[in-house]
Amino acid sequence: MPPIQSTPDLPELLYLFDPLCGWCYGMSPVIQRVREEFASRVEVSVLCGGMVTGEQVGPIRDDWDYISGALAQVERVTGVQFGEAFRAVGAEGSRVQDSAPPSWAISAFRHFNQPDTARFAHDVQVAYFRDGADLNEPKTYLPLATAYGLDGAEFLRRLALPETAQATQQEFAAVAKIGVQGFPTTILRVGNQGYVLARGYQPYETFADGLTQALEQAG
Repeated sequence: MPPIQSTPDLPELLYLFDPLCGWCYGMSPVIQRVREEFASRVEVSVLCGGMVTGEQVGPIRDDWDYISGALAQVERVTGVQFGEAFRAVGAEGSRVQDSAPPSWAISAFRHFNQPDTARFAHDVQVAYFRDGADLNEPKTYLPLATAYGLDGAEFLRRLALPETAQATQQEFAAVAKIGVQGFPTTILRVGNQGYVLARGYQPYETFADGLTQALEQAG
């Protein structure tokens, strides 16, 4: 697992997600609101799970019937919107789905700006699911990274390093070792103890109530 520079006196909320996960796209705004409203009580960290790797990597047409069928449900339950650009990518069908490249980008960003990694991960999902951006292209991440004041050339250099890919594989392995059954999963870590807060999507009010109770019990 990559080093997570936690604030010693704050519990850590681990958001285990995958950039290609539609339900994670729905959960991500909840996590952003938690970052804002629980800023003094928890630190939010994001870990990528590697949902689409190895033999699962392939053109989106292979899974488009399933994906397109789930979009309306995700929109109805979570309130997010999938853009026409993304739907066009799915209908055309040739775009390769691979969790590794966007996870490399998130790992590279974490190297420069740990505190905002969850926000950047959300930006990556918006670029994909709303704008239809190609997450296999390094240039896709340039405007996302430079929006945080990062140097574009240095970010691309870090993105291409073998160490970044290696750290990402270690991250996938760490998430797998936790025993996550699906994405998104959120875990509250207090010291050496971990508490699963949610498996799958939860609306903010439900999630915030559960987080508040867990923090009080861990107290």
